[in-house]
Amino acid sequence: LIRTCAKRALLFNRTNIAYKPASVAAAQLQSNIHTSAIRSDIDSAAKYIGAGAATVGVAGAGAGIGTVFGSLVIGYARNPGLNQQLFSYAILGFALSEAM
Repeated sequence: LIRTCAKRALLFNRTNIAYKPASVAAAQLQSNIHTSAIRSDIDSAAKYIGAGAATVGVAGAGAGIGTVFGSLVIGYARNPGLNQQLFSYAILGFALSEAM
C-alpha cells in the first residue's frame, strides 16, 4: 500500500512538471529570486551590528590611553623631578595601547 501511494505521488509530480508551459516555469523561477523588503532590512541591521562590533576596539584603546596619561599625571604629582623619564614611558604606553 505504501509503495503504491509513493509511486502514484511520483507519477503525479512527474505529470505536473511535464505539462508546465515554459512561461509559467520562468515566472516561478523569477519569483523565487526576488528579494523582499524584510530581507533588505535584515541585511542593513547586520551591517550596523558589524559596524558596532568593529568599534568596540576603539573604546578599549581609549580606555588604555586614559589610564596611561592618568598615571602620568599621578607620577608628575608624586615626583616632579622625573618628568622627562615619565613622559617617555607615557609615550611608550600610548603607542602600545594604540597598537593593541
